[in-house]
Amino acid sequence: MFMKEPENEQTEFTRKRYNTVSTIYDLMEWPVEQLWYKKWRQKLWQKVTGPKVLEIGVGTGKNIPYYPKNVELTGIDLSPGMLKRAKKLLPKLINDSVTFCEMDAQQMEFPDDTFDEVVATFVFCSVPDPILGLKEALRVTKPYGRLHLLEHMKPEQSFLASIMESLDAPIHFLSGVHIARQTVANVRKAGWDIDKVQDLTAKGIFKNIEATKPH
Repeated sequence: MFMKEPENEQTEFTRKRYNTVSTIYDLMEWPVEQLWYKKWRQKLWQKVTGPKVLEIGVGTGKNIPYYPKNVELTGIDLSPGMLKRAKKLLPKLINDSVTFCEMDAQQMEFPDDTFDEVVATFVFCSVPDPILGLKEALRVTKPYGRLHLLEHMKPEQSFLASIMESLDAPIHFLSGVHIARQTVANVRKAGWDIDKVQDLTAKGIFKNIEATKPH
C-alpha cells in the first residue's frame, strides 16, 4: 500500500527521483520524444512571444531548441541533476537571454506580475501539489498573461481511466510521475481562464492547454 506523504516530503521525494534518473532520462523518453513530443514542443513554442517568459520544469533542456528569439527567458527546475544537464545544452549565443535556476514551482521566488507568458511541458504530472504550483504560476504572471501547457492526464474513457488510477501510486513511487491527474480542472481551480484545450491523442490522454490570467 502506498501512503500519502506530507507535502514537504513529497517535494523532496520528487527531487530525489528526478536527480536519480537525470543521467538516463533522455534515453527513457527517447521513443515518445521522437514520436510525439518534439513536434508538440515546436508548435507550442511558436506561439510564445514574450517578452518575458518563464519555463517551469526545464528538465534536461528538451525545449531549448525551440526557444524563440528576442525573449528574456527564465527556466526553473526542482532537480539540480536535471538542470546541470540542461545548462550544458544552452548555446553560447543565447546564454545572455536565458537564465536557469533551481526552484520549487510550488514556492517561486519571483515577485508578483513578473512574466508575460509561462510555459510548462509535461511538468504538472509531477508537481506534488499541482494546484498550488498553478496558483504560483498565476501569481508571477502579469494580468492578461498567457499559460501554455503540454500535459498527460487521466483520460475521459472510464475503463482506461480506472486502470490508470490503479497504476498511479506505484508508477509515482517508481518515477515521481502521476499518470491520473485532472490537469484541465486543476488549471481552472487555480484561477486561470481557460482559452483552449486541444486533444493531441485519442482518449484525451495528452492535451495542449492554453489559458489567460484574469485582470
